[in-house]
Amino acid sequence: MAAAVQQAQQQPGRVSMKEQRYDRQLRLWGDHGQEALELAHVCLICATTTGQEILKNLVLPGVGSFTVVDGNQVTGEDVGNSFFLQRSNIGQNRAQCTTELLQELNSDVSGNFVEENPDTLLDNDASFFCRFNVVIATQLPESTLLRLAEVLWNYNIPLLVCRTYGLVGYMRIVIKEHPVIESHPDNALDDLRLDNPFPELQEHIQSYDLDHMEKKDHSHTPWLVIVAKYLEKWYNENGGQIPKSYKEKEAFREMIRQGILKNENGVQEDEENFEEAIKNVNTAVIPTKIPVCIEEILNDDHCTNLSQQTSSFWILARALKEFVAKEGQGNLPVRGTIPDMIADSGKFIQLQNVYREKAKKDAEAVGNYAAKMLQSIGKAPESISQRELKLLCSNSAFLRVVRCRSLSEEYGLHTSNKDEIISHMDNPDSEMVLYLMLRAVDRFFKHHGRYPGVYNYQVEDDIGKLKTCLNGFLQEYGLPVTVKDDYIHEFCRYGAAEPHTIAAFLGGAAAQEIVKIITKQFVIFNNTYIYNGMSQTSATFKL
Repeated sequence: MAAAVQQAQQQPGRVSMKEQRYDRQLRLWGDHGQEALELAHVCLICATTTGQEILKNLVLPGVGSFTVVDGNQVTGEDVGNSFFLQRSNIGQNRAQCTTELLQELNSDVSGNFVEENPDTLLDNDASFFCRFNVVIATQLPESTLLRLAEVLWNYNIPLLVCRTYGLVGYMRIVIKEHPVIESHPDNALDDLRLDNPFPELQEHIQSYDLDHMEKKDHSHTPWLVIVAKYLEKWYNENGGQIPKSYKEKEAFREMIRQGILKNENGVQEDEENFEEAIKNVNTAVIPTKIPVCIEEILNDDHCTNLSQQTSSFWILARALKEFVAKEGQGNLPVRGTIPDMIADSGKFIQLQNVYREKAKKDAEAVGNYAAKMLQSIGKAPESISQRELKLLCSNSAFLRVVRCRSLSEEYGLHTSNKDEIISHMDNPDSEMVLYLMLRAVDRFFKHHGRYPGVYNYQVEDDIGKLKTCLNGFLQEYGLPVTVKDDYIHEFCRYGAAEPHTIAAFLGGAAAQEIVKIITKQFVIFNNTYIYNGMSQTSATFKL
């Protein structure tokens, strides 16, 4: 029986258990993204409700391993807020309970725990945090957070700060540089090059003669070829200029419309491929150019000045730059994909192969430049895989580099981004107010050793104290802004509570950003995210 099962699992075409389990996410980030996730080791500091929700959303999709750092014991408050913890856990170590409960969700994931407070680890062995791909810090006091952030910044380890405070959710990504090859932009246009066809495409287009075709061939010619043929005609009549304005594009559509075959009664035939061509004029007839954000990457100092410490991303970016200057003649490598269209299979496959072969040829040229770059800095040619090369070439128009500011810059009196804060405070109910209030409650904690309004009897007295802390913060940082008293009262009533509803929402959002960091796919926010649970709105700020 076991042999039969093993044989069935090995049969080609059968879906593996892993593919069944992770089917939906594999469609999002592919096998290579899943592989990166399964090789990742993340660290959670403080297994609060927010931290548990984040880890849950990483364990379920199959993160390789996690380590929970928490020296605290489970309290009644933890049990009240948490979906996982029970009364029987009260008095036990929170890191151990969290690890054991989360491991039940996915047997493929390895979990560890350390019964230490983060301050103790930072004092005794700060290098402990170097072993992780990402560190998640939840509900940490400001002093501990700043120490941790500095250590991780120096070790170049990404840090995600998460915090639930009453009905407010807060996230901060602290990462020096995060290059993204697969940014998966919404509504990306196809790379067709119809305005300036490459030689192989030009030759293929010339092989069609729309004026001397059988009806069947005429109605099954790919719309892409139709647009290209009529674009040649347009160039001849308009001094080689591409149709740009609405009026010109309408005239171009009409030119294509006139090419539809007519029957013996002079009535146009029903040719769907021509209708498809007319419909696609707006998106297909556009100038081929390098996006501004890609120009910035190609002109970046990291792209110009290579060394043995340079990452593969920047080496490939430099190879890309060389290609653009030479073989590309000012253009990026051809992406190699075309949209589906009405055409017979033979014609479509031929056209598809023209683009595929050109993309392959361009990738080889970029690969040759990459090999030269690697040799020049004393690195082995195989240090960049073919998969990396192909991914970068097929996504060369969508590359992104995110650089966040450090926490010490954000918190520094002379380096804080005051302009960003002041500009958003034009609206007195902006989410920026919540950021200022979070800074104020941290100052309150620093002065009083606790957060405001933790117990009901403290709320009234703490309102004045919190207002003093807020005004002191605004004055110290030279921020000429005003915060409504309603927010001060509200934050005192919160009592630093961690409601499960807000923690669960933040847990989903935070896990999504961590997956982006690990897989290097999709674009992370830069750098602060605030969620307002009262109005159910959110905003990002560059602080």
